[in-house]
Amino acid sequence: MTSIDTRSEGTVAARVNELTAVFERGLQENLGVGASLGIRLESASEGRTRYYLDPNPATINAMFTVHGGVIATLMDTAMGSAVFTTLGDGVAYTTLELKVNFIRSVTMDGSRLTCEATAIHVGRRTATAEARITDAAGKLIAHGSTTIMVLQPEK
Repeated sequence: MTSIDTRSEGTVAARVNELTAVFERGLQENLGVGASLGIRLESASEGRTRYYLDPNPATINAMFTVHGGVIATLMDTAMGSAVFTTLGDGVAYTTLELKVNFIRSVTMDGSRLTCEATAIHVGRRTATAEARITDAAGKLIAHGSTTIMVLQPEK
């Protein structure tokens, strides 16, 4: 069950547009995780995001599998963004806690990783979200949760 304060359609659309613009700018200017690791935003709506990553040489570790930190980064990005879509104008956020359960390793075999995240609770001071990462065959790669600090604008 999801407990998210309902925001006006305009606010949700503004957050989704802002999120999309930030990622597009990062790609154009070669900034951020999207550019450096290949994390891409596929879709966003109120309290939900979907990102993907095509494993590449920048994402692997010494065992030639996708580094756990990259998987955690994909998940953290998706969960934070899911919460962001529910926040009002001028409200920011930062991750307080991140929990990732790794289920299976991922090689560079061309299998796209997809991360779907959902905001579970968004309050005035904290928020929580959950995410799942699957491979192209739909196999679960990792799942996790986050606690996020909601940063209200100074008055």
